Order: sequence, then structure tokens, then C-alpha cells
Amino acid sequence: MTADQRLDRIEHLTAGIAEERRKDREEYKTLWRDTQHQINALATETKLRFDQVAERIDEVAGHIDELAEETRTRTQKLAESDDKLDARIEALVSAIGQLVAKG
Repeated sequence: MTADQRLDRIEHLTAGIAEERRKDREEYKTLWRDTQHQINALATETKLRFDQVAERIDEVAGHIDELAEETRTRTQKLAESDDKLDARIEALVSAIGQLVAKG
């Protein structure tokens, strides 16, 4: 094999390697774009889910606030009823005491 033939062979191999590298770069670019599209789609879906969860949490928090207000109202009514009952018991005890003192 002559030097020119060897150079031609080296040039041919080098061109083949360069072509393979070009194809690999194109494939990597395609994979990169596809991966970025998937990441963006997942990010969008994740944001949507977070927004839905946040909305649901707001709804639940509102419901809890309503229940807390209702509980406060009921507790206040029970306290008022308890005060009235205490006053009635005190009046009965006083009346019984007066009856015992007379009798």
C-alpha cells in the first residue's frame, strides 16, 4: 500500500468517523428536545395539580372556619344555658333553705 493510498484510506475513515459524530450530535439534539418537552409537560401537569390541591385546601380551610364558628356559637349558647341553670339551682336551694328554716 502506497502512502497516497494510506492517506486516502485515513481520509475515508476520518470522514466516516466525522459522519458518525454528526449523526450522534443530531440524535443527541433530538433526545434533548424530547426530554425538554417531557420535562415541560410534567412541570405544567405538576403546577396544575398543585393549583388543584391549593384550591381544595382553601375549600377545606373555609369549611373548617365555618365549623369553628358554629362550635363557638354552640359553646356560647351552652355556657349561657349553664349560667341559667346555675341561677335556677341556686334559687331552688335558697327556697329549700327557707322552707327548712320555717318548718
